[in-house]
Amino acid sequence: MAEYLDVANWSRRDLFEFFIGYTNPYFNVCTQIDVTNLKAFVNQQHYKISLALHYFALRVANEIEPFRYRLKDEKVLVYDVVNGGTTVLLPNESFAYAYFDYQRDFEKFLTDMSKAVDDVRIGSGPLKPTLRDDVIYHTTLPWVSFTSFAHARTKGRGDSIPRIVFGKFTKENERAMLPISVEVHHALMDGLHVGRYLSRLEEALAEPETFVKE
Repeated sequence: MAEYLDVANWSRRDLFEFFIGYTNPYFNVCTQIDVTNLKAFVNQQHYKISLALHYFALRVANEIEPFRYRLKDEKVLVYDVVNGGTTVLLPNESFAYAYFDYQRDFEKFLTDMSKAVDDVRIGSGPLKPTLRDDVIYHTTLPWVSFTSFAHARTKGRGDSIPRIVFGKFTKENERAMLPISVEVHHALMDGLHVGRYLSRLEEALAEPETFVKE
């Protein structure tokens, strides 16, 4: 379900009205996150780390309310739950999109996402971007340990949907590090909210087994 935010009494009303008219109202934060414990956990349990990363990223996004805000009819719609979408590399080296529902149950999420990705990978249809906005877009760039990132955009498609990108694993002082990019609409949230998202994600990744059992 979803309901509209009371923008008139929103503490961010002035910022919302300021940024909503920007030609480019998006900002992007890139950083490195420590995934050492996550890698150890998924290797021990024989899970795919790519699926696990999407679970952690999407579950934490659902915890941070502004990540569930979407622009609709010049108002702010608040979803109870947002789901996931990700790019899938195809055998012919092009890509397509897979979509999957958010599941709090870790193993069910991994099973459902794995099926969604496999169904797209073995298909032969064209790109199938969704018109839904109760999603968060994800993509993975496993060849590059990037330090900045910018998305292709066209006005009117997914304008207010957060975009999360994972990069190439590196090792620093025996720790496994992963670059992550988080891009959001500034009319809907600020650096404070992205900071909260990344801090909570780091907490979850530090104790992955505890997090998935909560």
